[in-house]
Amino acid sequence: MNKKIVWAPLAIALAVSIVACGKKEEKAADGSQIIKIGHVAPLTGGIAHLGKDNENGARLAVEEVNQAGLTINGKKVTLVLVPEDDAADPKTATSVAQKLVDAKVVAVVGHLNSGTTIPASKIYSDAGIVQVSPSATNPDYTKQGFKTTFRLVATDAQQGPALANYTTKNLKAKTVAIIDDATQYGKGLADEFEKTIKAAGVKVLAREATNDKATDFKAILTKIKGLKPDVIMYGGMDATGGPLAKQAKELGIKSKIVAGDGVCTDKVAELAGDAVSNIICSEAGMALAKMEAGEDFQKRYKTRFNADVQIYAPFTYDSVMVIVDAMKRANSTESAKILEAVAQTNMKGLIGNIAFDAKGDLKEGVITLYEYKNKKKSVLEIVKM
Repeated sequence: MNKKIVWAPLAIALAVSIVACGKKEEKAADGSQIIKIGHVAPLTGGIAHLGKDNENGARLAVEEVNQAGLTINGKKVTLVLVPEDDAADPKTATSVAQKLVDAKVVAVVGHLNSGTTIPASKIYSDAGIVQVSPSATNPDYTKQGFKTTFRLVATDAQQGPALANYTTKNLKAKTVAIIDDATQYGKGLADEFEKTIKAAGVKVLAREATNDKATDFKAILTKIKGLKPDVIMYGGMDATGGPLAKQAKELGIKSKIVAGDGVCTDKVAELAGDAVSNIICSEAGMALAKMEAGEDFQKRYKTRFNADVQIYAPFTYDSVMVIVDAMKRANSTESAKILEAVAQTNMKGLIGNIAFDAKGDLKEGVITLYEYKNKKKSVLEIVKM
């Protein structure tokens, strides 16, 4: 499939380039200035449904901004979303990041996975382009010293402990087994969980690793079954977490399974079947159902895409809105000025209050814990960090 630039529906298809004051500007047929915002997520592979959900959230924001009309520094602006597929692969991520830089995007929303967001971040940093990740939770992303890295979710340094605390206080676990998918996200989350659970005096009976393409977990699960842990913690995505939970049930394992936001989707109910009722998971942000305008967003999303929100579409929507807010405050569409303004963000978004600390992390992080009732996510509790 040719992944050339796909123009947002509200951007007029015919565009021309003109040279003004020695600077090349792209213009839409209505004379407005075209400003490109990149978006990257896996659009192929096992978690393509999550990547498309992220892209849809960003696209909805772009379309609504264009419909409302945007004027910056006296010029009418038309936003265009430039979507790319990194296939959840770190090497591909750096390649498409450079492609977006070459395409002269002014900002990037993405990537979805920590394992792709982190390597791509150096490309954007070198180019001076702001990167707002809606879903990368590994703490290392914003610890690199780059001035271009921001995120709209809590980190695994918050999510791992929240899961561990629930495991000890609510599930009363005395023993656990830990499995991760060997990605930066999965292993990182499992490490944070393990540190907290051990500090609470819980015994870790086993620490196992699989990979993010695995389909058969019976060898690992058979080993764990013999250890009889109270809880199994899994660090990974729904594409592997669902089958893991299903196979655990088939083996007669009674242990509760706790997992992070990668597993915490509607899709996991389809993949795990009846075993989904044994999963407790976390989301590194406010639940859609608890967002002040969450119900309205869900309706708009459903009308536009004929699908329900999976998980982080509200966060990609707000990522675009953070960039637009920065443009307005800077009164500029120049990358350097947008970057400077994003760092000073203080706005109320769909997901709640948005302001960043010196590293680019949210000042007000939230973790939501869920269980599954009748194969639907149900909020257990919200932890403010």
